[in-house]
Amino acid sequence: MVVQAGAAQSVLDTDRARAQKALTAVQDTGREALLELRTMLSTLRPEDGVPALAPQPGLADVPALVARVREGGLAVRVETEGQPRALTPAADLAAYRVVQESLTNVVKHAEATAARIAYRYGRENLVIDIEDDGAAHPAASRTAGSGLGLTGMRERIELCGGTLEAGPMPGRGFRVRASLPVVMAA
Repeated sequence: MVVQAGAAQSVLDTDRARAQKALTAVQDTGREALLELRTMLSTLRPEDGVPALAPQPGLADVPALVARVREGGLAVRVETEGQPRALTPAADLAAYRVVQESLTNVVKHAEATAARIAYRYGRENLVIDIEDDGAAHPAASRTAGSGLGLTGMRERIELCGGTLEAGPMPGRGFRVRASLPVVMAA
């Protein structure tokens, strides 16, 4: 949200349409964050003793996320290889969060013009690659700040029985690769 607001501020006087798109993305992201926070709080402290659960985002929600990122000016391509397979609810949420955090990092750190999300469904796992075309930077500069984004992604994926790798690609860009187990057919 901070990145989108900064983008809006930087073009407010010169490109009002682009500033409006960035501000709309801030508003949408803020609503989503508040809904998630309310859901978490109501689950932790239900008023009537019964947790109020709301659907958590999953891979089915990535198109809306990608649309918001595109509105902010980043070209994003999505590719799927193999037959889509079901994930557990926890893995589906973890997959969404990895895509969300990775795209946030691209916008915030990468100096990129484009990103690619690739889903590769195998018999036992789903591999998700999120790559950007940003300038070649040492890995440390791409994870500036608290450094908790990649750590949080890794922990979330590992809790679901998966793995996460992240680092600069040869030449240009940065890649986050998550591998998650798929639900096996009964």
